[in-house]
Amino acid sequence: MAINLDKPTQWKTDIAKSVDMYNAWFMEFAPKAFRTTRIQTTKDVEATLRSTGNMTNIQPATIRQYPAILPTLRMSTCPPLAADRLIGLAGVSPNLVKSMELEKRLPPRMTSSNIEEELTKIANIIEKMADPDIFVWLGRKEPPTRNEVHRAATIVADRLCGAIANPIIRNAQEKRQLAAIKTWLEMRGYTYLPGGDGTRFDTMEPGAFSFRMNVPAKLEGGVQSVNIPIDAVIMPKRAKRGGFPIFFEAKSAGDFTNTNKRRKEEAAKIRQLRSTYGRKVQFNLFLCGYFDSGYLGYEAAEGIDWVWEHRIDDLALFGI
Repeated sequence: MAINLDKPTQWKTDIAKSVDMYNAWFMEFAPKAFRTTRIQTTKDVEATLRSTGNMTNIQPATIRQYPAILPTLRMSTCPPLAADRLIGLAGVSPNLVKSMELEKRLPPRMTSSNIEEELTKIANIIEKMADPDIFVWLGRKEPPTRNEVHRAATIVADRLCGAIANPIIRNAQEKRQLAAIKTWLEMRGYTYLPGGDGTRFDTMEPGAFSFRMNVPAKLEGGVQSVNIPIDAVIMPKRAKRGGFPIFFEAKSAGDFTNTNKRRKEEAAKIRQLRSTYGRKVQFNLFLCGYFDSGYLGYEAAEGIDWVWEHRIDDLALFGI
């Protein structure tokens, strides 16, 4: 039974209410989430400064030992360097930089001598371009004061957080959305299964639910398999033992543009799931924020239904 996908006459009203709900949350909680991340990031930057002699002695050995510091080093230059710009300037391997940026490690197949050579190039570029307006002690005899180091770390942390502001807000909103689902389910007698306990989605007991569970699915052709991460997996109380759970993807958005860019992601997921498990798959969305009629219509055409967070009680209409 369709819940919201077949009711386009009420979409406009729900969109307006969802936007209001997101904006109210953003004004109250987004600054706190950003500040919390910035405080921790500032501490991480201060640790990086200590390991590099406060940007006066950037050694390849230091970067080798702490590859995760590369983003901090990129944000310490004038101007700040994007990863691709650093690759071009230093003339280093894209694989090296991407491995350090994304996986926080050095490429395992790269030889030690090549790594040393490449990291030396990176260190030279960072030292040459270190921002003297941030690191005001560069070029003078006196060492930096504690306040100067902290101020510099705060500025670099702001740069780092500014570059990932949207993910910070999105992660905070997702946590809040899953907490709302958890509260709603537990008030109705459902049992939460923590992640990592080994429970598979298809062995859950009726009345159980879990978050961020991987569901294996086959790609087109049926040869390769991938794990599809599902935000909320719920086995209805009335489900028969061995039944199939209901899937929900928690989605939030602070503007209409990005939602239309990302709408194909859900369509790809449901196609892979249905090609593996058939029409019994119930893959739905839990929405809060800027989702316009174009987005909703696209998802509805794919057979994807949704629950608006401001009408969370619609979860009951799925038989939960």
